[in-house]
Amino acid sequence: MTAKSTEEAWTGVQPIGARTQLREFRESDGPAAHRIVGDDRVTHFLSFDSRDEKAAQAMVDGAVQRARSQPRNEYYLAITRRDDDTLIGFCRLALSGAQAAKLGYAVAADCWNRGFASDAVSTMLEFAFTNLELHRVTAAIGPDNHASQRVVGRLGFKREGVLRDHVFTNGSWRDSVLYSILSSEWAEEH
Repeated sequence: MTAKSTEEAWTGVQPIGARTQLREFRESDGPAAHRIVGDDRVTHFLSFDSRDEKAAQAMVDGAVQRARSQPRNEYYLAITRRDDDTLIGFCRLALSGAQAAKLGYAVAADCWNRGFASDAVSTMLEFAFTNLELHRVTAAIGPDNHASQRVVGRLGFKREGVLRDHVFTNGSWRDSVLYSILSSEWAEEH
């Protein structure tokens, strides 16, 4: 099986979950993005340090620019509540290898423990396996990010092992726990 072209996969798609919607970033999302990536509570768990307003805007501008690339090699999407278009997080699929992608996501700290991350990741996985026809999606999660490990566990990811000294963040090297899910496993669950 070959994956659909990235342009074909995205045409007319509006990934909507039960609680969230995924949409393209807009240049105007910079301030809302800064509330997420400028918050040490959030970036403590990410692969990069907190960012100032200028760096947060550059992150958004980069996502907007890369979304226009053809062929598209990433889907870096804004997470919003289903009934409100305000950015509350982001979810990213970075296409890598043959029918594979790396998953990353974050939600604003004031939105934690409300099911937004689980819903957004589930929505992104449905897009990955149905629209993009991917075979495998991986997620590398910090060992102390138990909430994120529970999210992927509930969605059917399997723990593969530990990537030692995987990222340099918050002043030191950090391991990552690698998880993966295959399209066949997703299909069995959903």
